[in-house]
Amino acid sequence: MLNYQHRDLDRVFAALVDPTRRAILTRLEQSEPLSITALAEPFPIKLPAVMKHLDVLSEAGLISRSKQGRTVAVRLSPEPLREARDWLSRYERFWSPALDRLTAYAESKEALARVEGE
Repeated sequence: MLNYQHRDLDRVFAALVDPTRRAILTRLEQSEPLSITALAEPFPIKLPAVMKHLDVLSEAGLISRSKQGRTVAVRLSPEPLREARDWLSRYERFWSPALDRLTAYAESKEALARVEGE
């Protein structure tokens, strides 16, 4: 079971590496479902390249497709993203204190700049 879960996470993270695939997911999050043609419209790549990206997203379980007549509609499947977020959240304790320190540092520098500017 553990290996199966890691393979799923590997596919999700591998799919998310590509900026075009992340942009596709963003479009689906904003207005789903979309036909493949509508989904591909804003991208500067040809339809076969978009189809390859959709295949990767589908293999990772991040999208689902349904066909009505000649039109294929694509929907976001958020569950694998939740699983990836849950996996990442276990490591939040490592970066959260560092981000808190960075925020405090930036706020102190900003306050100092305001005082010096007065």
